[in-house]
Amino acid sequence: MPRYDYVSMGFYTYDCLGWPFTEVPPGGGTVFIDELTLAVSGAGGTAAIAAAKMGLNTLALAGVGEDLMGDWVLQRLQHFGVDTWGVQHQPGWKTSSSIVTTRADGSRPALHMKGATSNFFITDEMIPRAVDTKVFHVGGVGLMDSMDKGQTAVVMKAAKAKGATTTVDVFAGSPKDLPAIAQVLPYTDYFMPSIEEAQALCGLSDHGDTAKFFLDMGVSACVLTLGGDGAYYHDRDGVTFHVPAYDITVRCTCGCGDAFNAGFAVALVHDFDMETAVRFAQATSALNATGLGSQAGVKDFQHTLAFMNETRTKGGAL
Repeated sequence: MPRYDYVSMGFYTYDCLGWPFTEVPPGGGTVFIDELTLAVSGAGGTAAIAAAKMGLNTLALAGVGEDLMGDWVLQRLQHFGVDTWGVQHQPGWKTSSSIVTTRADGSRPALHMKGATSNFFITDEMIPRAVDTKVFHVGGVGLMDSMDKGQTAVVMKAAKAKGATTTVDVFAGSPKDLPAIAQVLPYTDYFMPSIEEAQALCGLSDHGDTAKFFLDMGVSACVLTLGGDGAYYHDRDGVTFHVPAYDITVRCTCGCGDAFNAGFAVALVHDFDMETAVRFAQATSALNATGLGSQAGVKDFQHTLAFMNETRTKGGAL
């Protein structure tokens, strides 16, 4: 029996979010807003906490700085029951952090400092415990400078050899980011980028063609998140389907794709069929969007399950 249900390795950040952002004041002026909050975010951090909230025994693998923000990130992970054995304090580094200015429509321009995510490293000695899990997730390939030089692929290969199901999300903006990502794809069961990131990597526009590009590079299945248009699934057996987004009032889109990844992992651990798994992931993402800050709207497994079954999707279907 694996030690963990879920291991989330990658990008963990300290976020300060303000709502609603309407303008940058001229000069040294001030604009008053209604709400400020703090959150652990990032492709790895959001997924870890959302998964833990929904009942998964979760391990975090990440780096934080030797600063107040890093201490706070550790405290919040522990508050939600996430095992922080794999969170490394990086001497001389600042914790990856963002100032997120959330508009009334939920869009959220951000100022980001890359920080300790660049420097953390999972050593060979750490790997046996790090991959002792049902689902192994990498969130933020392309941002983990030290790991992206080859060690991420080593850890992913070990996870597959241990019998874990592997999922991968990326941070990508152009084809130049593909080499770092390509090395992990042969060890990836579910490749889960946003459609914008996937298309930036491959230069294709059609969803099916985009998925096939990555299937040809070794992944077993692509789950492309489409924002307000839902999600698209395509695997190497030729199974394809689209799951629509839920009809909600969006508060903040920060971390929606990362919450989707957590929901998908929860569904895998619960042995949901694949279409239900993507629906559950979409429900987790939608709940995330109803709160201010990553995973703020995610409560627990039963709440997410009820939301999935009782909330209408865009187009009116339950």
